[in-house]
Amino acid sequence: MFITVRRATKEDCPRLMELVRELALYEKAPQEVTVSLQHFEESGFGPNPVWWAFCAEIDGVVQGFALYYIRYSTWKGQAMYLEDILVTESMRGKGLGKLLFDALIAEAKEKQFKRIVWQVLEWNEPAINFYKKYNASFDGEWVNCSIDL
Repeated sequence: MFITVRRATKEDCPRLMELVRELALYEKAPQEVTVSLQHFEESGFGPNPVWWAFCAEIDGVVQGFALYYIRYSTWKGQAMYLEDILVTESMRGKGLGKLLFDALIAEAKEKQFKRIVWQVLEWNEPAINFYKKYNASFDGEWVNCSIDL
């Protein structure tokens, strides 16, 4: 088994969308994925990209990804916001998640971001335990808010 972690390309988008749907299913919200492949590709690889990603491949097949965008804090400056990190269920426990997370950390340091921020569902114990290995801080004080347009 040969593992490669690399930057995502536009050609990866159909596979990334498959993995996004797998993640939504895991998070019990498959109906929430409404983005089109065209919009996804344009948002990552058009003239003004708003997201970037790393892919983890095993023997040439993308089995995981980590997608981020830049968030700005008036208190801290630029930060990396980890939107999604996923390793396919059959490939978990093989080190892909660690390789992806380490790639994110290296990218954040290279770009001089002040921190990496993300959310995790409170019931997702495997993910929480993974993040604890990185000494992540968990903040129960803030409440998530959104408006659908």
